[in-house]
Amino acid sequence: MKQNIYDNPTFFKDYISLRESGITYNDFVEQPAMKSAMPDLRGKTVLDLGCGDGHFSTYCIENGAAKVIGADISSNMIARAKKNNSHDNIEFICVSMEDLELPDQQFDLIISSLSVHYIEDFPNLVQKVSRLLKNNGEFIFSTEHPIATARKGSNHWVKYEKGDKLHWALDNYQEEGKREHDWYVDGVVIYHRTISTLINTLIENGLVLEKVIEPQSTAAGLEQMPKLINEKRRPSELPPVK
Repeated sequence: MKQNIYDNPTFFKDYISLRESGITYNDFVEQPAMKSAMPDLRGKTVLDLGCGDGHFSTYCIENGAAKVIGADISSNMIARAKKNNSHDNIEFICVSMEDLELPDQQFDLIISSLSVHYIEDFPNLVQKVSRLLKNNGEFIFSTEHPIATARKGSNHWVKYEKGDKLHWALDNYQEEGKREHDWYVDGVVIYHRTISTLINTLIENGLVLEKVIEPQSTAAGLEQMPKLINEKRRPSELPPVK
């Protein structure tokens, strides 16, 4: 199933409002970790899978990449990317990761920021990535942490009567597959898979695992979003795998 939730007008409006605030998990947890794992980008060709509004594509160009192709299923996101992150050496295309075909092209680096959990067929995606990488190329991606995606439904914190968080309820970890969460709208579809599945799928497709990071918030993040202290109790994301 290919869900294009970012073209839902209600979701898109609320999501963009959140990102423009600059006070998000992306700003203080995921993006710092992703950037810490990036190689020297000078002269590199980059494929940005699930590029969203194109901010990470622009980051690559600003740090020396020669060319970036950003792909995303959402026409809203691609329109925003072309408007706010246009550059002669960035090409944005509106296509799902599953349907992306780039014959006769290969890349030094393929990145994917918090998009892999939307993909039902992870092995097929990794096979495609493997074909699109040059020799000694790198694949760096982040995804929602399996501890966060395992349990079905929403509201997984078990709380005291006064509302303080007691502990995180973990269940259904080994039952991989579709999950539906409520985030701005009902029924946002993601796919849960275990850490071993994530790692072994990479290895089985000829990739060599260099690093896995389970990040904490930056100091600035803890000051501006005190609730990020809960990342020490329950990780929300697994960025990046390299």
